[in-house]
Amino acid sequence: MSDVSQPTAHPPVTDWVHDFDHTDPRWTADPFPIWDQMRKASPVVHTDRFLGCYMPTTYEAVRQIAHDTEHFSSRRVIVRDERPEVAKNAAPPITSDPPEHKPAKQLLLPPFTPDAMKKLEPRVRAICNELIDGFIKDGKVDAAARYTKHIPVRAIAHMLGIPESDGDLFIKWIHMILELSIKNEAVLGQAVQEMTAYFTGHIEARKKNPGDDLISYLMNARDKNGQPLEDSHVLGSLRLLLIAGIDTTWSAIGASLWHLARTPSDRDRLIADPSLMPTAIEEFLRAYSPVTMAREVVKETTIEGCPVKPGNMVLLSFPSANRDSAMFPDADKVVLDRKENRHSAFGLGIHRCVGSNLARMEMQVAIEEWLKRIPDFRLDPAGTVTWSQGTVRGPRQLPILFGKA
Repeated sequence: MSDVSQPTAHPPVTDWVHDFDHTDPRWTADPFPIWDQMRKASPVVHTDRFLGCYMPTTYEAVRQIAHDTEHFSSRRVIVRDERPEVAKNAAPPITSDPPEHKPAKQLLLPPFTPDAMKKLEPRVRAICNELIDGFIKDGKVDAAARYTKHIPVRAIAHMLGIPESDGDLFIKWIHMILELSIKNEAVLGQAVQEMTAYFTGHIEARKKNPGDDLISYLMNARDKNGQPLEDSHVLGSLRLLLIAGIDTTWSAIGASLWHLARTPSDRDRLIADPSLMPTAIEEFLRAYSPVTMAREVVKETTIEGCPVKPGNMVLLSFPSANRDSAMFPDADKVVLDRKENRHSAFGLGIHRCVGSNLARMEMQVAIEEWLKRIPDFRLDPAGTVTWSQGTVRGPRQLPILFGKA
């Protein structure tokens, strides 16, 4: 097995418009000026890296591609150095195209309704407070390591009916799949193998002893022909729920806390007027959208006057779309009471996120509980904030001081 800790280095980028690389450390640290430069140059840019890849830079170009399932396939949703064979039922419905997509997605909607989230909310509030109890007397914390990442890990484990204490395993697999495997295909295989073994055990246990949880729900579900789902479909959906339900939300919560630690005026405003919280959450989602997806070009077409050719991938950057000033006035400013906010943080088109109600609830609860108990906090100047690389962007180290200076 190759070394999973050291992905292959890429040569540094010297021309963002014609040779972009979303794994470059400068992109990871601060992508916003890079996206501005690309957007000014063209609505669609191209790189020869990753075996050929386009990136739409404007909201409109992202929207067109996200809605066009004829020319752009979702069978590969991460841009990597290599393109391994696509496994059947890799992670339905996110890796499904029409006509398979719709029935796969409809199966997953009932557990994520607003009513279902209301029932889950007390558990999430309790998780947040248990975590805060663990560090509130210290006066400082790495909020990414000890708060933000554990909230969605434990919430999704609770929904799946698997031990919340297995969270470190889930975090390891997510890091392998979403970051390390971009440049090292062996890591992808290892993570998928480990996840498959883990979930196969839980599926077998539910066959003997079904419960009131998401794994049992999927095993009781029926496909469009009235048949039980294949085990590979159940496994693929469980992989999706674990990966899509954790990294994305912990990144969004972390970026929101990072913003509030740097912007005391916004923090004070939210504490003084809690009714602003829902619109503030939407604005944090727009300004710091965590998720960039991918598509594969399967038929030649044109987007915003730019020809795109089969055999290339597309880096579908919802975060760049959300910073497009043609769509959002003052796109680079965080406006807590922004009235018009048709952001694309949860995607656009048929693949819009199934778990958006869950993510919004977790974000709101996590920030509310933090502000109740730690209203006065700031970035620790002795520490360094680091951000994740690749498909999902969020703080991986977030050193914070709290209490009076």
